[in-house]
Amino acid sequence: MNGHRPGAFGDAAAAADGLRHHGDAEVRGDGAGLTDLAVNVRTGTPPAWLRERLAASLATLAAYPDGGPARAAVAERHGLPVDRVLLTAGAAEAFVLLARALPARRPVVVHPQFTEPEAALRDAGHRVERVLLGPQDGFRLAADAVPAEADLVVVGNPTNPTSVLHPAAALARLAREGRTLIVDEAFMDAVPEERESLVPLLARLPGRTVVLRSLTKTWGLAGLRVGYALSDPATVGALARQQPLWPVSTPALVAAQACTAPAALAEAEAAALRFTADRDRLRKRLAPLAAAGLGEATPAPQGPFLLVRHPRAAALRDRLRELGFAVRRGDTFPGLGPEWFRVAVRDPATTDRFAAALERALETPHAAGAR
Repeated sequence: MNGHRPGAFGDAAAAADGLRHHGDAEVRGDGAGLTDLAVNVRTGTPPAWLRERLAASLATLAAYPDGGPARAAVAERHGLPVDRVLLTAGAAEAFVLLARALPARRPVVVHPQFTEPEAALRDAGHRVERVLLGPQDGFRLAADAVPAEADLVVVGNPTNPTSVLHPAAALARLAREGRTLIVDEAFMDAVPEERESLVPLLARLPGRTVVLRSLTKTWGLAGLRVGYALSDPATVGALARQQPLWPVSTPALVAAQACTAPAALAEAEAAALRFTADRDRLRKRLAPLAAAGLGEATPAPQGPFLLVRHPRAAALRDRLRELGFAVRRGDTFPGLGPEWFRVAVRDPATTDRFAAALERALETPHAAGAR
C-alpha cells in the first residue's frame, strides 16, 4: 500500500495516556522559564486590538451567550450558509462531539497527527485503526493507503507534527458515500492563501465531510477555547445535539466574530507569510547540522513548525532544556519514536539563538554519542 501500513486496532504501542501528552507539558512546572518552541501558538498574541475586544466583552457577562452573530460571521468568512457552521470550545471539543455523535464501524486515523481525535474515539468506545505514514515517503498520504472499508477517516492538513500539506485533490479522493471524512485544518490559516483547504469543495464532495478550524494558533487563544466545525446541515445538527446549552462563552464568541472580519483575515495572511519566511530561516540554520545527524521529516514543510530527527533526540532535548529551550518530544505521536522532536517556527532572533544552542547541544558527548 505504497509504503503506508495500517496499524492494529487500538494499537498498544501508544497508550491512551501518551495520546493525551501535548506540547504545553514541556513548559509547565520547571519548564515555565524556558524559551517555548514546544507549543505551536504564534508569539506576541493575542494582538492588542483583540485583547481590547475581549476586555470589553466582560461587561456583558451577565447575559447568556448569543452565538448567532459569531456563527454568521464565520459562515460569511467561508462563503457558506449559517446552517453549515457549528461553533465549539476549540477544535478539541469538536473531536469529542464527532466521536459521540457519528456512527463508525471501522474508524481510521491517519498518523502521525494530532492525537486528540483518536483519544476521543477511544473514549467513545470505538476501536481505532491507524494508517501510519513514514519518512520514506516524506509522511505524504496516498489515497489508497486508507482501507476502502473505513467509514470514518481523520487526517490533519497541514499535519501536526510533520508539517506536510496534503493536496486538497488527494484528500477529496478520500470522500465517498457511506464515509465520514474529517479534516483537521487547525493550522490552515498559517498557510498563505489557505491553499489546499478542503472548504471550497465541502458542498460538492460525496458522503459526509467535516472540516475543523481553530482560532488558537494564529491568534494566541489557547486559554479561551474557540473553534468551529464546517459540514452539511444534518451533521452540524447532530453535533450540536451533543453540546450543552451555551457551549461557547461570550468572550470566545467575540473572538470568533473579530477574527473572521476582513481586517483580521488580512492580518492572518500577513502572519502566514511571515511564518513562511521564518520557517525558511529556521531550515537554513538547521541545514549545516545535517553533518551531525540532524534531519528534517519532509522536504517541503508548510506548517508553522518543523519535525526533525536525530539518533539521540532524547538526549538533545534534555541538553536543550539545560540551555533554556523547550521542544516537543515526538515519541507520543503514533508512528514516531524517540528519535523525533518538533520545533515551532519563531522570529529570526529566537531562531538564531536556538540554532546556536542546538549546535552546542550536538557537541555535548552524551547527545552526540551513545547515551
